[in-house]
Amino acid sequence: MNESTRTLLESLNHRFGDRVTITPSPQGILTLEVAVSAWLEVCRALRDEEDFAFDQLTDLCGVDYLGYGQSEWETTDATDTGFGRGVEGLGPGRFDWASRPEAADVRQRFGIVAHLLSFRHNHRVRVRCFAPDEGMPIVPSLVEIWSSANWYEREAFDLFGVVFEGHPDLRRIMTDYGFTGHPFRKDFPLIGNVAVRYDSEKQRVVYEPVEIEPRVGVPRVIRDDSRYKTDDLDRAADSRAEQLAAGGAAAAAQEDNDG
Repeated sequence: MNESTRTLLESLNHRFGDRVTITPSPQGILTLEVAVSAWLEVCRALRDEEDFAFDQLTDLCGVDYLGYGQSEWETTDATDTGFGRGVEGLGPGRFDWASRPEAADVRQRFGIVAHLLSFRHNHRVRVRCFAPDEGMPIVPSLVEIWSSANWYEREAFDLFGVVFEGHPDLRRIMTDYGFTGHPFRKDFPLIGNVAVRYDSEKQRVVYEPVEIEPRVGVPRVIRDDSRYKTDDLDRAADSRAEQLAAGGAAAAAQEDNDG
């Protein structure tokens, strides 16, 4: 942590005390975790007070912590029994927040993260709060503090279903008007809820049930290892490739000599 960041950290601790929890990142950017009840107060102080002067909100996004710290795989290495046998079946979408497995210390499911920039002091901070209700996540809107939050909050509402209280025009901004659900939630099905296509006879877009069968995706591992080249065709292809590479190198060397 450089001297400038250390000074900012001391100023934040002195100003807000135990109302915020501050965590430094390896990149030197401080993360302030704020209770939702103090969200507007802290953000307004970060903008208005001379020691901070975070005039610009550069980004705001939602985060779904369902499945945080969980893995579907029993091992991080490939085995001779295949990746498919490593699936535990406990990935996000196969459990809800109430019945989630034991995981890292995350108290609430939905978080809102805002990234702030101070031109005056050349500082950046990350500010985060959690919506207290997983069933109906509500967070105060930052539009009155930073007008740039308008479309960012609409995007987080559309994709994560977080409601921003006080937002002047909270509508979907990424998905269709008749879209069902919030596609960035971890329990949203990867195949979607409906299929969309254009019907030439009706001359309009129609919605139909999804025909794709849901399945657990498994990674494909390609090894560059001769131990697994047991097929004669594979060995012959590798031999031919090596000959061509050697021939190309010899031709290039001959051209250099001729030149």
